Amino acid sequence: MGRWHDITCRLAILAVTDGQSCDDVARTLRVTLKTVHQWLRRLLIGGLTGLQRHKPPGRPAKLTKTQRDELAALIEAGPLQAGFASACWRSPMIQQVIQERFGVFYNVFYLAQLLKNLGFSYQKAAFVSDHLDEEKRHAWCTTTWPRIVTQAKAQQALLLFGDAASFPQWGTLSYTWARRGHQPMVKTSGKRKGDKVFGLIEYFTGRFWYQGQEGRLNSEAYMAFLTRVLEQVTHPLILIQDGAKYHTSAAMQRFCALHTERLTVFQLPSYSPDYNPIEKLWKKVKKEGTHLQYFPTFEALTDKVEHALLKFANTPKEILSLCSLPTELAQAA
Repeated sequence: MGRWHDITCRLAILAVTDGQSCDDVARTLRVTLKTVHQWLRRLLIGGLTGLQRHKPPGRPAKLTKTQRDELAALIEAGPLQAGFASACWRSPMIQQVIQERFGVFYNVFYLAQLLKNLGFSYQKAAFVSDHLDEEKRHAWCTTTWPRIVTQAKAQQALLLFGDAASFPQWGTLSYTWARRGHQPMVKTSGKRKGDKVFGLIEYFTGRFWYQGQEGRLNSEAYMAFLTRVLEQVTHPLILIQDGAKYHTSAAMQRFCALHTERLTVFQLPSYSPDYNPIEKLWKKVKKEGTHLQYFPTFEALTDKVEHALLKFANTPKEILSLCSLPTELAQAA
């Protein structure tokens, strides 16, 4: 729109200087006579520069850049550090901080835009274990993981990340769009039963193996799953897994010893699910297969889960895109 305005203005000036009347120019260009006179006045006062449109400066910022940086640091430190009893930031609390710290009043409805401009978004927090060992995680990233990748390439081995997931029959909830004041309702059978699945993904190719499990997840079932995978491939296997009891039991140790020529196992650092990319796959399966859905029977659940798992088993590229590693691991590899 602005560019069209500039072109029309220049056409009007050229037409007038060529001898046409202002009335004729206004009628031809479909603008008012007053507009043509304003353009001529701007040309006489400011020359060609005077014809350029200038965007209004808009409302001046209430906070200086230094104050905005200080506010961002206060928000990142959390409301407890700011003297509040609650650990959850709410707009009126941030409004109070701005007014008390900087003497500036912001309408609470404008704060969302201010926070967005500062790089914040409204998010649900996540738990992190107080047993998490940052030193061991750092050592795994900088030493163990690069060594695993090098070993896998040298041996032409399959580099596998293993884990298990459970999909409950009573369903899973998720965010969705709905009318204000009308919370979405999802039927549930209330049955405390779940479809348990073992899974392995291959780091280099996105290949995916899975096996459903009736009953508890235990070492015997896990060994049966690994045996089936060993029978299907001829490559050596390097398996990365967490410290679940059925992964580290005496029976599993004997199993690994029997297959030491083809199977090498590494344990992830404790409480580090973010280092296992298959976790993202499980979340995607739940999102596409079970979130906000009703399963009147266990068979309805297993059919839905199987359909979602089979889809990913047939699309290794999608698994690779979903299962990207954290930055520190990706860089180390």
